[in-house]
Amino acid sequence: MMQKRLGIIGIIIKDRQRAASAVNTILSDHGEIIVGRMGLPFRDRGVSIIDLIIEATTDEVGALTGKLGNLEGVRVKSLLV
Repeated sequence: MMQKRLGIIGIIIKDRQRAASAVNTILSDHGEIIVGRMGLPFRDRGVSIIDLIIEATTDEVGALTGKLGNLEGVRVKSLLV
């Protein structure tokens, strides 16, 4: 069994109107690995940023970030310790 690791996922959404619903659905589907979440809208720049604190295996992180990264207008980066 793979060991769970702590990590951070940063999500930048460039088109909130188009992507927000899909992003929230994906995050809900993976809610069991999310320990904390903070979202900040930068309306003057036209982007929204979501930061996640996670506890997950590398496979679980890959599944989540892969789905998010496939959405148009969404960029994702992760860091595991």
